[in-house]
Amino acid sequence: MAILVTGGAGYIGSHTVVELLNANQQVIIVDNLSNANVIALSRIEKITAKSCIFYQGSVLNKALLHKIFTDHAIEAVIHLAGLKAEADSVCKPLQYYETNVTGTIILCQVMAEHQVKKLVFSSSATVYGVPDGLPIKETDSTGATTPYGQSKLMVEQLLADLHTADNQWDITILRYFNPVGAHPSGLIGEDPCDIPNNLMAYICQVAVGKLKELQVFGNDYLTPDGTGVRDYIHVVDLAQGHLKALAKLSSNSAIATYNLGTGRGYSVIEIINTFEQITGKAIPYRFSARRDGDLAAYFADVSHAKTALDWHAELSLETMIESSWHWQSKNPNGYRN
Repeated sequence: MAILVTGGAGYIGSHTVVELLNANQQVIIVDNLSNANVIALSRIEKITAKSCIFYQGSVLNKALLHKIFTDHAIEAVIHLAGLKAEADSVCKPLQYYETNVTGTIILCQVMAEHQVKKLVFSSSATVYGVPDGLPIKETDSTGATTPYGQSKLMVEQLLADLHTADNQWDITILRYFNPVGAHPSGLIGEDPCDIPNNLMAYICQVAVGKLKELQVFGNDYLTPDGTGVRDYIHVVDLAQGHLKALAKLSSNSAIATYNLGTGRGYSVIEIINTFEQITGKAIPYRFSARRDGDLAAYFADVSHAKTALDWHAELSLETMIESSWHWQSKNPNGYRN
C-alpha cells in the first residue's frame, strides 16, 4: 500500500517524502511544479537511496487522479498541494479558491470513489485570524483575513462536513505555524520562485547577495524589541509531524485538528541577530511601516499534538538557521544552479 503526497515536490512536501521513505513507506507524488522543481525528486532519491513514483499534474485534473488511484493501491493521502502566499491571494482570489478549495473537493471525490478515506490535510495558522489570546489553541475561534486563509478555513469546514456525512472518513488537519530550515544534507530546502514571502528565506537571500536588504515591517509593537514575534518550526520536525498524524489515522475513523509549532515565538530582530551570530554574515535591514493585518505576536499551544500524536518539535532556532544557511549557501540559486 502506498501513500499519495500531493505537492510532494515542494518545500514541505519534499521533506515529508524523505521522512516517509526513511520509514519504508511506498510514496507516490503528484505535483504540477508551479512552486516546485523536479530536481528535488532526484535529491530525495540521493538522500534516501530510495525512489518514489511521480506524476506531473494538478489535483484539479480529475482524470489524472482517477488514473493514479486505479493504477496504485493507495492507503492514505497527505494533501499538501495548494497556493500559499497570503499577499498574492489578495490579488488572485479566484485562483486561490480554485486551487485550494476546488482542488480538495476533486481529490476527495476521487478518493471516495476508490474507497480511500484516510487524509492528512495541510492547513495553516492563518485560519485563526486575530487570535483570542496567546498561545493559540486549536479550540480558539477562527476568522481568516485573506483569501488564502479563507481557502484553508473553507477546506477545513468541507472536511468536517464530509466526516459528518460519512464517518468512515479518517481526517487529520494540521495547522502549521512558520516552517523554516532545510534538510541537514543541504540537498533540499525552500526555493521561492520569486521574491520570498517568508522571513528566513528572505534573510538567506540577503546573506547570499541576491537581495540588497531586509525590510522589517514595524518596530513599535508591544513586544520586547518592538518587532513582530512568530512561532517558527523546523521543516524536518514538521515533516515528522505528518508521519505521526499518518500513524494516528489507522487507529479509528475520526476528524482531529492539531497545531504544529514550537510553542514559543521569536522576534524579527532576534532572528536577524541569531542568524548573524551563527553565519558571520551581516544582514542589512531597515524599518518601515507596519503592514495591514500584521499582529504583534503569534505562537501556538502545542500540547494537544504532544498528548494525542506523541509529537513535539525537537530542533532549535539555531538548527533552523544553520540548516537554512547550509541549503542557501550550497544552492545560491536554489534548484536552478
